Amino acid sequence: MNLFSHLEPAPRQDTALNTPLADRMRPEKLEDFVGQQHLLSAGKPLRVSIERDQLRSLILWGPPGTGKTTLARIIAKMTRSDFIPFSAVLSGIKEIKVVMTEAEKTRHYGRKTILFVDEIHRFNKAQQDAFLPHVENGNITLIGATTENPSFELNSALLSRSKVYVLQPLLVDEIVTLLKRALANADRGLGSETIRIEEPLLEQMAVFANGDARTAYNTLEIAAQLAPPDEAKTKTITARILEDAFQRRMLMYDKAGEEHYNLISALHKSMRNSDPDATLYWLGRMLEAGEDPLYIARRIVRFASEDVGLADPMALPLAVSAMQAYDFVGLPEGNLAIAEAAVYMATAPKSNALYRAYDDVVRDVKGTLADPVPLHLRNAPTQLMKELDYGKGYQYAHDFQNKLTEMSCLPESLKDRTYFRPSSDGFERTIQERLREWREKIKQLKGRKS
Repeated sequence: MNLFSHLEPAPRQDTALNTPLADRMRPEKLEDFVGQQHLLSAGKPLRVSIERDQLRSLILWGPPGTGKTTLARIIAKMTRSDFIPFSAVLSGIKEIKVVMTEAEKTRHYGRKTILFVDEIHRFNKAQQDAFLPHVENGNITLIGATTENPSFELNSALLSRSKVYVLQPLLVDEIVTLLKRALANADRGLGSETIRIEEPLLEQMAVFANGDARTAYNTLEIAAQLAPPDEAKTKTITARILEDAFQRRMLMYDKAGEEHYNLISALHKSMRNSDPDATLYWLGRMLEAGEDPLYIARRIVRFASEDVGLADPMALPLAVSAMQAYDFVGLPEGNLAIAEAAVYMATAPKSNALYRAYDDVVRDVKGTLADPVPLHLRNAPTQLMKELDYGKGYQYAHDFQNKLTEMSCLPESLKDRTYFRPSSDGFERTIQERLREWREKIKQLKGRKS
């Protein structure tokens, strides 16, 4: 007996036309699930725990349309547990308490309860706290789904009791596989109709879905509705029909593979190669094909730090300003702000010194012991901390000539490391000369003390 049957979605009785294609085509078995092979391929920990019915509380984090809800439903079918779907948009603390009380009763009868909370990040901290005791004592196994970073949106106590699994946007070939299934499936998909669509158009549909299976299904369904049947009742989805389905003008990426990731790579490398003409061309190709301008703007912001760095300190604020300008102005005028930022990056002096420095830091952070902060760098707000020598030996730079001291600020095991090596380009030449001068003066200070 399932005490929560009233909370579960009604079983699918048919594939009514008013049910969206994306909903009808949800896979019901793990073997049919497409994507997320880094989590679900044979032998992976998540798959093993599902198959053995040994699931612990988990958070599924990923962008829309990557299979979070579908995966939760498959888990429900594969595990011997009562399954309660719960929406953070529609429910509050009162409903949480009711469900938790029922879950506790069910546990006394020897049955487990899986509570699936969609958009769990929409719960505030107090609402999330209501789950904690029940997760701890085993009344429920919590599966939360979120599109937001759990580190910022979820209670740290709840997060520490759950395993976070990151779902990735679906690849183009994975979305094409889903679309072909929908076209072939007569029971739940569009297979009861004769629909023709060329492979490049399916790939185009997948590219514009941008990793979101739901968007791809919706586009296919609209295109199928727009395609007129011929005398043999065959519907042919053409580029024009697909363009109407997108409700935007689009340029086809050619069959040789000029797709989303190739184009953004071409744009990035043209900027890096200081070629403003190629930069504008590839930017125009992407924007006119319907690419999300904010996606491109985010990549330009990344470029400003990765490839220009401190060779031109204005690159990053200009890139961010262009992103904000687009957000404020919108299409089509906002495209010009993005073009301005892209050309600025192409014509700016280049340096990857900051990028390489941070890479070296990450390598040391991951590959060396996490040494404690040296005592002289610690604050001592209490008497006990002072007695433990917190802050002892700290040298306040403003009290010294040239604002320089010989005090080391790295852990003892890394005291001789040099991470940032500025180039001789742009403003980094000034930084390079400044650091050289400072290091020479610090060397002189140390020489006087020895």
